[in-house]
Amino acid sequence: LKMVSLSLCVFLTVNKHKPWIETSYHGVITENMDTVLLDPPLVALDKDAPVPYAGEICAFKIYGQDTPFEAVVLNRTSGEGVLRARGPVDCESQKEYTFIIQAYDCGVGPSGVDWKKSHKAVVHIQVDDVNEFSPLFREPLYRSSVIEGKIYDSILQVEAWDQDCSPQYSQICNYEMVTAGTPFAIDRNGNIRNTERLTYEKQQSYRIMVSAFDCGQKRAKADVAVLIEVKPVCKPGWQGWNKRVDYEPGTGSRQLFPKMHLETCGGPLSGVKAIVQLQTNHIGKGCDRETYSEKSLQKLCGAASGSTDLLPAPSASTNWTASLVTDSSRDSDLIYRFDGRQAANVPDHVVPQNLTDQFTLATWMKHGPSPGLRAEKETLLCNSDKTEMNRHHYSLYVHNCRLVFLLRRDFSQLDTFRPAEFHWKLEQICDKEWHYYVINVEFPAVTLFVDGVSYEPYLVTDDWPIHSSQIDTQLTVGACWQGGEVSNPRFTQYFHGSLSGLTIRPGRIETQKVISCLQACKEGLDINSLESLAKDIKFHFNPAQSVLVVEGEDVDNINTAMTKVSYINSRQFPTSGLRRLHITTSVQCFGEDTCLTIPDIKAMVMVLQPSEPRITIAGSNRLVRPGSELQGAMGVAPFKELFITSTVMKGDGVSGPHRPGVMELMHNLDYCDVLVIGDELDLDRESLEIRHSALLGKHLDATNSTSGISIYGVDSMAHYEQALKQVRYRNWKPAALTERRFRITCSELNGRYTSNEFILELSVLHRSVLVEHVNHMVAQPQLMRPVHHPLMIHTLNSHTTGAAPPTATVIIVVCIAALVVIVVIGVYRIHSTQQNGSKEDEEDTKDPELDWDTSALNITINPMEGATVPSLLRLYLHARSSSSVLHGVDHFNMAAQRLDFNSSSLA
Repeated sequence: LKMVSLSLCVFLTVNKHKPWIETSYHGVITENMDTVLLDPPLVALDKDAPVPYAGEICAFKIYGQDTPFEAVVLNRTSGEGVLRARGPVDCESQKEYTFIIQAYDCGVGPSGVDWKKSHKAVVHIQVDDVNEFSPLFREPLYRSSVIEGKIYDSILQVEAWDQDCSPQYSQICNYEMVTAGTPFAIDRNGNIRNTERLTYEKQQSYRIMVSAFDCGQKRAKADVAVLIEVKPVCKPGWQGWNKRVDYEPGTGSRQLFPKMHLETCGGPLSGVKAIVQLQTNHIGKGCDRETYSEKSLQKLCGAASGSTDLLPAPSASTNWTASLVTDSSRDSDLIYRFDGRQAANVPDHVVPQNLTDQFTLATWMKHGPSPGLRAEKETLLCNSDKTEMNRHHYSLYVHNCRLVFLLRRDFSQLDTFRPAEFHWKLEQICDKEWHYYVINVEFPAVTLFVDGVSYEPYLVTDDWPIHSSQIDTQLTVGACWQGGEVSNPRFTQYFHGSLSGLTIRPGRIETQKVISCLQACKEGLDINSLESLAKDIKFHFNPAQSVLVVEGEDVDNINTAMTKVSYINSRQFPTSGLRRLHITTSVQCFGEDTCLTIPDIKAMVMVLQPSEPRITIAGSNRLVRPGSELQGAMGVAPFKELFITSTVMKGDGVSGPHRPGVMELMHNLDYCDVLVIGDELDLDRESLEIRHSALLGKHLDATNSTSGISIYGVDSMAHYEQALKQVRYRNWKPAALTERRFRITCSELNGRYTSNEFILELSVLHRSVLVEHVNHMVAQPQLMRPVHHPLMIHTLNSHTTGAAPPTATVIIVVCIAALVVIVVIGVYRIHSTQQNGSKEDEEDTKDPELDWDTSALNITINPMEGATVPSLLRLYLHARSSSSVLHGVDHFNMAAQRLDFNSSSLA
């Protein structure tokens, strides 16, 4: 017992160390084999060796879920082991295995008590592939067709695959044409091409066999058949379309190709893609847009007020643009063309003085690559020192097809670098097309919008702030002013290109919704009856609706979709002229990229000349008022009886297209000017103004000067008419004034259509000349205002003649009799008035009812003469010549109401 105890004690003290193995092993096993080749070999060491049991290795244990391997100890003393697969390993099922292995010693005795285990080691096993599978073709049969007489780079492509797992045995390295003597060849990618031109008469179809080889040179299990059909020459393309489509303004959407269909020569197609492009780059600013002034467009789109137009139309008050070259052929679009020699200084009183950390700069620009080998800066807008120095405070320029915005802030308490230059590199800057650029400044962030799409600067450079000084600055357009550091102040860095609508809005930035509205096209492509399109038809437009892409799998459905492609122009008076159409088509066949070449289509849409509206301003053109009314707090409203109409010549659909007619048309105006004829207004004694309340609820603004009043904004003719009636003239020193003359003109589409020049003469009555002028107080209107019936057509030959109906004749006779009585009473009253002396004469003069400016009937009564039979006869004939008898009766009623009847004077 003592000896056993002593031996056990020895064993317990001998097993002091754990076995040791490598930290990681990499192994390779060939599929369907059981031995793993490990690197390094599997060997466990124990420092307790050569002590029996404690220094021997008894086991290797593997940890890993579903690991199909086991570790076997080959020699307990040396610690050698081996990895084996428990069963067949398949590379196609799993290519790699990773698991954990540990070694165990034999403990302290034969029973394995108190054995120790090594650290855990990672084992990576890779399964080597065996080329056990043959290639297989993906299709049992391949079909294609060719057109006779053509050489194809690829008629069709066959494709095989292999189930082996390794790249060596799973890849297809070669294809072989099994059938000999055919005019075809195949490349290593499976593309079949013809080696000679095929003829339909010689052979209409070919059947060839093709085989495939993997990279282990194992041949396909079965060859595949390829059928190639030869088709006679056919001319695929679009048929049934007209080269020119006329578009009449105001007709809405017009189908472009109502009978178009695609001829595919009978080939089986898997898809068709057609791209329809409407090319309008030659029109205005790239397409048909509204040509109202920039301020009017901003108001229409809901932009904030307060913007300054730096390129306005030349006028007496905006003369700094008079020297610039305008492109007058652009349908009244106000476009300025700069060729590197023109520039303009913006007057100091126009320049925005309150540019804060928030403002918007916007312009239309058309620009191409800079001329010359070394491109110089081309300045659109520049604010620089006027004298002494040459500092640029802010500017917008183009340099090497990059748009750069410079913003040097004034010196402040922060003596640090601040963002100063913002650079954008875009294709649009030099593509010679019109684009709308908006720069929103929220310092230090600056965002550029081009055609409504936002772009962040790709480069921002910093600079020191500009130290404040007493040097005035000069704002220029088209170049930069260099007033200091040179002997002769001059322009430099000239711009080459075209600009329009250059504005600055201080204090606010523009929203993307407003920006999109300002650059929106009024014309574009459209699709009618979307609900009738087949489900497989896909289509989409570009943002400007100038490009339409139509895709589908079925040719018939594509044909139906193309017949619904339309052109639409929503402008009431669109720009006439041609718009080019370009259609490109690509066709896909089964298993091919393209199999038919469809010729492009070049057509045109001819927008016909719209019927030009004739804007007419009418009303009383002579007004007589006593000086006391001009001196009143409200003055006089000289245009109270003014009215505006617009008519166009149209073909009458009822009487035939060749019989013209007149149609009264309701549309907008964009400005009306009331100008003083003769001497300008003397603000010390007179004024011409319109109250702000008269513009409330309307899209109108007004400016006045000593030359008159300008009312502007896109609004209806009715609102303009109401506003003009609210214009008031006041003269608080009328003694030296005998008359004032005013001229009114109105415009639509920024001067594209202008009205007649309506001239009104305002005469002033003084007490000393009351009797002399009494005959002239009853001023007559030159034109008779018609009843407004919008969009009602009256043919030029519709004025009918003939006897009036008996009932109407009786009414006229009764009216004449009543008028005779009224005239007699009036003569009696005049006679009585002359006997009452000058006091009553003055009271009659002040009676506003003596002013007959609003009468629609030309009746003149001389107070020194009685009513005569010829005058009554003229009144009767005027009624008979009216367009309707009832209309004539209305004139008699109006005339009767106008006569001044006073019962007290009769007494």
